[in-house]
Amino acid sequence: MRYCSTRGGVTGLTFEEALYTGYAEDGGIILPETIPTITTDTLKSWSKLSYVGLVKEIVPLFVGEDEIPKDELNGLLDKAFGRFTHPDVTPISKLNDGLNIIELFHGVTWAFKDLALSCVGQFLEYFLNKRQKHLTIIVGTSGDTGSAAIEAIRGLKWVDIVVLLPKGRCSRVQEHQMTSVMEDNVHVFRVEGSSDDLDLPIKKVFMDIPFKRQHNLTSINSINWARVMVQTAHYIYSYLQMCPSCDGEVEIVIPTGACGNVTSGCLARLMGVPLRLVCAVTTNDIVDRTVRNGDYSMADTVTQTLATAMDIQVPYNMERIWYMVTGGNAPRIKALMDEFESTGKVQLPTDIVEKTKEIIVETFVANDDVVRQTMRRTFEKDQYHVCPHTAIGVAYHYRDLDSKQNTDRRPPRVIIATASVKKFQEAVISAGLTPVDNAEVASLLTKETKSQEMKKEDNWEEMLRKTIEMISVKSK
Repeated sequence: MRYCSTRGGVTGLTFEEALYTGYAEDGGIILPETIPTITTDTLKSWSKLSYVGLVKEIVPLFVGEDEIPKDELNGLLDKAFGRFTHPDVTPISKLNDGLNIIELFHGVTWAFKDLALSCVGQFLEYFLNKRQKHLTIIVGTSGDTGSAAIEAIRGLKWVDIVVLLPKGRCSRVQEHQMTSVMEDNVHVFRVEGSSDDLDLPIKKVFMDIPFKRQHNLTSINSINWARVMVQTAHYIYSYLQMCPSCDGEVEIVIPTGACGNVTSGCLARLMGVPLRLVCAVTTNDIVDRTVRNGDYSMADTVTQTLATAMDIQVPYNMERIWYMVTGGNAPRIKALMDEFESTGKVQLPTDIVEKTKEIIVETFVANDDVVRQTMRRTFEKDQYHVCPHTAIGVAYHYRDLDSKQNTDRRPPRVIIATASVKKFQEAVISAGLTPVDNAEVASLLTKETKSQEMKKEDNWEEMLRKTIEMISVKSK
């Protein structure tokens, strides 16, 4: 398997090279040059596998034995999932009225990002130990990615991580998970801006190719291919749990921000898994507009909502989806992205819109009032707490239930629970519910914190560059 950029300027990368690549040098994002196919017979043979067992089947489709021998790869994956607290790793809760929720939050930081990032950390340690090479990871986060990335990297010998978080736009628990880590290889900035704002200096640094190469920079937010690769597993696992006979479709509802998770679902579908995907978003609705009518245009501002990790106006992984549905037409993708990056908007051609709709069959937008109502309803009906992000997916299910839309013809449906409700005490209170006392949360909030401030008047790019240069000096 070899990897390339969505814009055509980078080809022939190994998995190791793809792992190190954030934005490609041509500005694009990394994907495999060919998409492997999963037959129905293969799916059936996987139907009784555990989640970890399934990951061990999927990853070798993208990582050759010449790079990581099978026994070593399986050892890395066992270690990656060794800190998860549920024996099934990603259990599905089957509640009243056909509400099925796959819980992806049983990792160290209580969010779905742990599933892929625990593996990314192991892959990095494997290759960097072999090469005796230092790497600096730069991460912009809207809430959950930063803490999961830190947990995957903290204390590793050959890696430092720099995380930029939007000050005041994460929950208290999310911020403490990032700022309470004291290891010397972890560097956290609290930025006076939105998650889209803080992505700008990061992209400028990555596009300075000599600087990027000099300091061995990469990213492990959803730009990183390895995350998208591992995340295909929970889509295939959901399918097999809901349709073990492999003779029909399964619908998966995805609370959506930058579209990294959705991209994994699209990849699973294009590999041959019969999935229908639904994107559920906040009132920052660029994904909804893009999928419905091809209007990929930024709003003037990012609205802060209860589902903070989904408050995004630049869902950059849409570029990957367009590349896949066009059969890898890199010149076409480059032209679209050049227009978007120069004007902040682009109207997608009709054929790309229609091909995307074959996979992402519907979108759904929920405001904070709907989120609150849904959190209350799920608790009152099932004594089950959902986080505000998961609530947007559940709200879509309730809308169909109340309107009796397609109830006879609808395939089995799974809602992705992206994070544990214990990370979002403020949202629970806002919904009129009482947060459950949790000893882990209470302990976390008493820990000492460390971080640096990026104020509005500061030069964020310059601060980021100086931190990277300091790390490079220290690592020699």
